[in-house]
Amino acid sequence: MAEIIGGLGTSHVPSIAAAIDKGLADTAEWKPFFDGYLPARQWMLDHKPDIAVVIFNDHGNAFFLDKIPTLAVGVADSYPPIDEGWGPRALPDFAGARDFSWHLVDQLVENHFDPLVCRELEVDHGLQVPMELFFGRPEVWPVQVVPILVNTIQYPIPTPQRMWDLGRVLRGAIESWATHEKVVILGTGGLSHQLQGSRAGFINRQADRAWLAEIGPHPDKYLAMSREDYVEVFGSEGAELIMWLVMRGALSETVRTVHSHYCAPVSMTGAGMVILENAVAGS
Repeated sequence: MAEIIGGLGTSHVPSIAAAIDKGLADTAEWKPFFDGYLPARQWMLDHKPDIAVVIFNDHGNAFFLDKIPTLAVGVADSYPPIDEGWGPRALPDFAGARDFSWHLVDQLVENHFDPLVCRELEVDHGLQVPMELFFGRPEVWPVQVVPILVNTIQYPIPTPQRMWDLGRVLRGAIESWATHEKVVILGTGGLSHQLQGSRAGFINRQADRAWLAEIGPHPDKYLAMSREDYVEVFGSEGAELIMWLVMRGALSETVRTVHSHYCAPVSMTGAGMVILENAVAGS
């Protein structure tokens, strides 16, 4: 069977992409943020995954407010980076793990999920930024990707428990996939931020740091929160953090936190990442 080698959570702030494109990664403003990702990039080099399952939300690019699926899964051979209004970025297309994607879709339907199945899909910074943070900017990406898109843009967004359940089905799909491929799961979004309304510019540093510390050992705390709680604690856009629960739900009950990193503000957000591995019995 295929093997889950770890789960990583990360922010996917679009200004990160702009900083990379403009060569600002080593400036005083951006270096503390990017330096915190160096251990994650080394982790990827050491573990050499074959497939990256990326859970993210589209930001009005592939889907718009007239048609937003609660859950969508890509089954394409490749995924071009979408032009988000500033011109196409100098990124190679992302190769798709097509056969496994179809297997995942089948397992989702078998377990009473009803995803929109995307045979063609362009992907925005929600997928682009995590891939760049963890793999750099190679001529060819070293992994195939499985995009899982979750609506965190327009009410009603899914519940935290539903995202956890999605992670459990994802785990079952990987473990029943009859290859020896190594799979890494990327939960993306957040951390705390709000881009509109009376709380525009809101960041909750204390809650962000607690999330990074507790998402591994104490995820039940975050399953018990309502969607309204996420908006109150992390901001309207910070509610993207429910997508990290897909990653965490796919891992074992007991995990170890290999590395975490936090930096705020990054643009108008708290931003950071965590690396989780399934704990070995007795460790």
